Amino acid sequence: MPEIELSAGTIDYRDTGGDGPVMVLVHGLGFDDAVWSEVVSGLAPDFRVLVPVLPLGSHRRPMRPDADLSAHGVAALLAEFMDRLDLRDVTLVQNDTGTAQLLVGVRDERIARLVLTSCEALDNSPPGLQGRTLDRAARIPGALFLLLQSFRFPALARLPSSLGGMTKRRLPEELIARWYGPLLTSRDIRRDYAKFCRGDDPDCYVRAAENLRSFTRPALVAWGAEDRMMPPATGRRLAELLPHARYVEIPDARTLVPFDNPAALVAELRRFVEEHPLPR
Repeated sequence: MPEIELSAGTIDYRDTGGDGPVMVLVHGLGFDDAVWSEVVSGLAPDFRVLVPVLPLGSHRRPMRPDADLSAHGVAALLAEFMDRLDLRDVTLVQNDTGTAQLLVGVRDERIARLVLTSCEALDNSPPGLQGRTLDRAARIPGALFLLLQSFRFPALARLPSSLGGMTKRRLPEELIARWYGPLLTSRDIRRDYAKFCRGDDPDCYVRAAENLRSFTRPALVAWGAEDRMMPPATGRRLAELLPHARYVEIPDARTLVPFDNPAALVAELRRFVEEHPLPR
């Protein structure tokens, strides 16, 4: 994978290359580009698809000790990533965390289309049982480290109160190890992860929602129809805020929509881009 030096540190990213329309896919907390693998394969023939590995726990390179890794800090890194690669007319697609929302009205000049798929938003922050448990653990000395130990055991990670509640498909053991291995083996990666968990302002997405009202470019809200952590009602409320949004539910999918039903998501993304061509 190529790498790029940003203000917070060096990150890896996936880039299919080519001169097709640019699509940037954004993963959530505790995941990396692998959550988008099948979506990338489905889009790559016709799009230039990029997936930055953001410092959200599954990254392999620790960030600088003084890096701002709050939700706003990670959103700023995402904007910096697009700036450094001079990506233009981007279709920005977010899953799980809500960091892409924080760019709207602040650093959205490179975004031509916005797609939000089952993500933290509005007053659903921290989201669901998983989010609330993680939030509490992050604020008790030593508790976050103990909580992360459960990911050493796939059977525990697949429980409904953990990753199993975020997916309908069974998570392969190798993916769980890939995503949580860095957190289990690196103190510095845990430091970065904890910064996001502790530094997140619980009201930041409520305030960000006001900026969504002024986003006049095309938007798609594609929600997991069976999502328990990010209820579809949240997705419908988001779509109502965006002036030019279409709402769709992805069947057979919970929070990790790109993992659960990548084919349906690819079809919706292709349809969305075809419906909203860029001005010549």
